[in-house]
Amino acid sequence: MEPRRRCYTTSGDTIQSPGDSPSNCIPELARCVEKLGFIGCNLNPDPSGGHWTDPPMTDPWWFDLYAKLEELDVPAMIHVSQSCNPNFHFTGAHYINADTAVFMQLLKSDLFVRFPRLKLIIPHGGGAVPYHWGRYRGIAIDMKRPEPAQLMAGNLFFDTCVYHQPGVDLLADVVAVDNILFASEMHGAVRCKNPDTGRFFDDTRQYIEANTSLSAEDREKIYWKNALKVFTRLKLSAVAD
Repeated sequence: MEPRRRCYTTSGDTIQSPGDSPSNCIPELARCVEKLGFIGCNLNPDPSGGHWTDPPMTDPWWFDLYAKLEELDVPAMIHVSQSCNPNFHFTGAHYINADTAVFMQLLKSDLFVRFPRLKLIIPHGGGAVPYHWGRYRGIAIDMKRPEPAQLMAGNLFFDTCVYHQPGVDLLADVVAVDNILFASEMHGAVRCKNPDTGRFFDDTRQYIEANTSLSAEDREKIYWKNALKVFTRLKLSAVAD
């Protein structure tokens, strides 16, 4: 299946397409945020669908769009789409590959120095990163770069789309709670029930509730308090203290 070379919204503004500058997305981003009330956006690091033909996300190719994200104060979730490369199953490989690859790009760069108010979300628990934390921490130390926890700080967040208890436990143990956002697909990459529990794999709340190391305050942060800090345009009429 070949990726579409260009696609348009109903307003006629270009959205992401292989080989097209991300700057072309700025009018549509502004329209969605300023006129339609969007509080965030999805940003595809690989519009080619598994062939990775565009520059890394730390390349100046992306900088105009990042400047606009800062100006609008909206976060971007880094998430690829369908894979057009038969080597990479889309949910089982392409998604996790992209999460991990983008984190490594960020680790090597000074992107958050250049854009200190940029907020990015890497889904699926950060791909392979929390589960190989020592690898990325060691690479950062070898390269004399900020360590992963310092890199993430107020700029980079992982979500909880991890579909088993040991995975969520490890995520919460390795990554600072302030950098974890609740997410549950219901139903997304996995649409069946776990035969051991009778519950859907992607019902992630069950894993957070069963985690014995998280405090009540930690759970509140993961469920909603962190989201209010990341999605600053989200206005709630009433929030419990």
